[in-house]
Amino acid sequence: MARPQQAANVSSLPPFPEGWFFIATRDAVQKAGLIQRTWMGEEIVIWSDPAGQICIAKSVCPHLGSDLGPEAGARVVGGRLVCPFHGFEFETSGECVATPSGAPARSAKLDLIEVREIEGLIFGWWGLGGRPSQWQLPDVPQTDDDWTDLQIRTIRFAGHPQETSENSVDIAHLSCIHGYHNVSNDAPVSIDGPRLESRFSFSTTRRIAKFAKLTMHVSAIAHVVGLGYSFVEFREHSIGLDARLWVLAAPVDGTLIDMSIVSRMRTLHKPKRPIVGFSFLPTRMRAPIVNKFIADLQIGEVKQDVVIWSRKHYVPRPRLVSTDGEIMKYRAYCAQFYPGECEPPRL
Repeated sequence: MARPQQAANVSSLPPFPEGWFFIATRDAVQKAGLIQRTWMGEEIVIWSDPAGQICIAKSVCPHLGSDLGPEAGARVVGGRLVCPFHGFEFETSGECVATPSGAPARSAKLDLIEVREIEGLIFGWWGLGGRPSQWQLPDVPQTDDDWTDLQIRTIRFAGHPQETSENSVDIAHLSCIHGYHNVSNDAPVSIDGPRLESRFSFSTTRRIAKFAKLTMHVSAIAHVVGLGYSFVEFREHSIGLDARLWVLAAPVDGTLIDMSIVSRMRTLHKPKRPIVGFSFLPTRMRAPIVNKFIADLQIGEVKQDVVIWSRKHYVPRPRLVSTDGEIMKYRAYCAQFYPGECEPPRL
């Protein structure tokens, strides 16, 4: 994980919006056995049982309060989380099913966090006052064998997920920060409850593998669901490339956030531009190689944004101009994720 940026200016936004926020991949959980995270201002643990059932729980033993992370000595044995203090064993249901004396402590139950999994990405629900999920993340379009495995890059910096997600409607910054050109909105921003959709197009020139310059003409549909989940469908027209990108921002402690960029690409069977489409490689190798390039490109652009995000002030009444798009519509949409804490801004 990249080194955190310096602390940002204090934001007037509540630090933890309600919603679904990324925690880890299934692959990472199964490889590590037990993972501990600071997430939404709390210590949590995540593990899986032999049947593949994922559990996310607050990292506090209900018996006598021991930390349940691996650094404290907790471990997973046979799919059960074993407390390092007194050896109480917990199943992924949160129930204590055994103690060293043999008898389970029925009243000792882990404080669980609701789980949602999409394409091997594990999300947890954070509700104001501990209330249960108020909406669900949607399924993504079906993936067949033509799509690559996921590439994931994560960076930690000082920021807020409302500010980072605002980029989905702030297309004016694409030219100034990222050097895009011919940037345009393809349709008005649409909102349906916790879902927001933004459609836009742009062109950009990038160098691939130090031997070729590629001018890409891209159309994109960003599906924003809450402030921790953005799923973007890309179509690059000059090659005929289809890609999917997840932008996942999760608050850590009220100041820092972890942003994970996850990419997947469709196999390039007959690229329109043979060289930059790597047509000289076997078909099965093209998309994985280009996908790694896309993942590195995207995290590089996030780092450009971090320079701004980690230093900016939240301005509740910005002095907007006509080219700023639908920022205030976006902010009115965001108010629903702070129930009882934020009033929608005037449009």
